[in-house]
Amino acid sequence: MDWNDGYVADLDYPAAFFAEQSPSHLSIACILNGVEPVPPDRTFTYFELGAGMGLTSNILAASHPQGRFYSNDFNPAHVAAARQLADEAQLENMTVLESSFAELASGKVDLPPLDYITMYGIYSWITPANRQCVVDFIGRYLKPGGIVYVNYNALPGWTRTLPLQRLLLEHANCNPVPRIAQLEQARDLARKLAEAGAAYFDGSKQLGYRMASLARDKAGYLAHEYLNSGWEPLYHADVAGELAAAGLDFVGSADLPLAFMDDYLTAPQQALLAGIADPRWRETMRDYLLNTSFREDVYVRGARRMGEERRAGWLARLGLVQTSVAETAPAPAAAPGDDSVAQRAIVDALAAGPKSLPELAGPRCESLQATARLAARLAAAGKAAMYFLGSETVDPAPAMRLNRAIAAQSTFGDHYQALAAPRLGGGLHSGLAQRLVYQCLAQAPADAQPDAHDVSRQVACLLQGHFASCIPGSPAEAALHELREGLPRTVAAILALRLPIWRTLYML
Repeated sequence: MDWNDGYVADLDYPAAFFAEQSPSHLSIACILNGVEPVPPDRTFTYFELGAGMGLTSNILAASHPQGRFYSNDFNPAHVAAARQLADEAQLENMTVLESSFAELASGKVDLPPLDYITMYGIYSWITPANRQCVVDFIGRYLKPGGIVYVNYNALPGWTRTLPLQRLLLEHANCNPVPRIAQLEQARDLARKLAEAGAAYFDGSKQLGYRMASLARDKAGYLAHEYLNSGWEPLYHADVAGELAAAGLDFVGSADLPLAFMDDYLTAPQQALLAGIADPRWRETMRDYLLNTSFREDVYVRGARRMGEERRAGWLARLGLVQTSVAETAPAPAAAPGDDSVAQRAIVDALAAGPKSLPELAGPRCESLQATARLAARLAAAGKAAMYFLGSETVDPAPAMRLNRAIAAQSTFGDHYQALAAPRLGGGLHSGLAQRLVYQCLAQAPADAQPDAHDVSRQVACLLQGHFASCIPGSPAEAALHELREGLPRTVAAILALRLPIWRTLYML
């Protein structure tokens, strides 16, 4: 048996931040779905399985100093990168481990009982034996009432494109060349088959999406998605059945608007589901109605359903804060049943500062539940974020240290494309220009008023390191030239519009 157990390990998976894995986000998902959450404002323990380069875990540890975080990966290069970032940010509440799922499941690692266990891009990409190890690990360490986040490629949505993955995997297995070459040859093979009129490539929307991804996405992601021998899209009923062995109850989706599922189903579809008593079968039927191809499931070990009064109490402890630049164009006229006008009213209210859900509900005479529905939609659209009001007292120093470390690395690389946001209990995706501006501001005196011209000049100097590592004539070099040419306008916009958001979120 190879040390990687059939999993692609010769290409690093791109470093990424996934807000869905945040303890705060998962507890909010529980509240919206009517299940008692883990209070994230207290001391808690958190474990990320298959953490890659550890960007998500590091950001979460920095923005939740009251938590104890563990990040694990079996790839030594990933582990080294995660440890380096944690060390540079001096995150005392972060432990990075290098263990297999089997070692974790058997208790070879000394761990405390855990409040949260999360995994991104793991469950349907590993072998059945390793999935069983994941279930055993959860059963061994997760506390009663603890929360699990798991995502996976789902059926029936992947059905149409299953043969494409098999085509690419078999092609790779028959061509013992470096992984990058395998992917390039696979891309070429799929394109030639389509151009030759292969009946399989018949214009399916799902297949078209996958072909576009194959043409544009990074090699590390594509290798993870298509070339793992354990890759297997799964039905919700099967995943829920496997996790039930660890005492887990399905709560709902980490995609917050899906807590209000009636918004996505027609009246006949709702009536069909209403007649199904078994929760696994009902959720699987919903996947057939929506042709779901990717699921983000939240489970709790011993879920406790809340009454309306208890749920309202938790909703009253939530706030909403602006996370993106507000639109200036007038909103289009709303169609019947459209809530865009109500959403715009909330966005306008947030321009004056963060608001609690009760504050947002009051002027519109809405229930907290109706306000939470609108807040979830705004959060999913990236216009705002929900947060726990208690996060306002969290020490921002660890997040600022991590942000400085990420910004410093951004002067020579573009790996870590997010910054920690303590108020959110998570982070924000941040482009290269934003991180380089952050680097300039972090090095300036705290009371200094930033000058757009001076900051633009500094950022232009920092970009030189990126040009030095680019292949001449490459798309990456062209993108850098475009960024440099527009720097004065970009920097001015960041200082005027993004900097106030950073300060509101205690990022700087």
